[in-house]
Amino acid sequence: MDRNILGSLAVRYEGNWQKIAAAVKRDEQIILPVKDSFITIMDREYPECLRELAYPPWVLFYEGDISLLQKPMVSVVGSRRLIPYGRKMTELVSSVLAEKYTVVSGMAKGADACAHSAAMKKGRTVGVIGSGLGTSYPKENLALYKEMRKTQLIISEFPHDTGVRKHHFPWRNRILAALGSRIFVTQAEEKSGTMITVNEALELAKDVYCVPYPFANREGKGCSRLIAEGAMILYDIEQLREIAALQDGITRQNV
Repeated sequence: MDRNILGSLAVRYEGNWQKIAAAVKRDEQIILPVKDSFITIMDREYPECLRELAYPPWVLFYEGDISLLQKPMVSVVGSRRLIPYGRKMTELVSSVLAEKYTVVSGMAKGADACAHSAAMKKGRTVGVIGSGLGTSYPKENLALYKEMRKTQLIISEFPHDTGVRKHHFPWRNRILAALGSRIFVTQAEEKSGTMITVNEALELAKDVYCVPYPFANREGKGCSRLIAEGAMILYDIEQLREIAALQDGITRQNV
């Protein structure tokens, strides 16, 4: 199928994976105006890691530097309601990793915004959003959106005018999980969107690293549970640097 038709189908069906799949199957031919730059599953620029998903996005609309999707990436995720310790750890983890990697997160308030901001001070970052690129959500991240559109990368599988819809965010999380070669969790309650991303990562056999929290700490209970179930614990900055250095060496050997 022609890539422009695929982009048009994504616009017509507002990024709905199942509806686009059905249209592809019946060879629907349509050309509609597309407001954003985009890549499709047919394109060379499409990240190979996304093809490992059960439902790889048909189209990714973007603003910024699309070449970042070809760089080594790690995902940093965490709570929207950061406590001071969680904020400090998110900044630390993202800063160290950004020296070697493009840091991927979800543009939400809290840990996501913190990860993007810290990464930009040391390197590059990619934001994956659950609405169209015409929507900057949440409003407190407007300055972050403005900067990342100019110097970093924001992607979405939803066309430009798609608004905020609750069910899009868990669906978005599969892309977050797939893009990072490893997942770093800086704060998570036991039941949260962060845990959805982690479960997606585990389905893809990705390594998960968690910041430890004190006994019975509610805000970090998700991290504690993940560590108990086999996730790797982050215990100091030198270990974090070693993880980054090891991954960097592997990446260079594979290029």
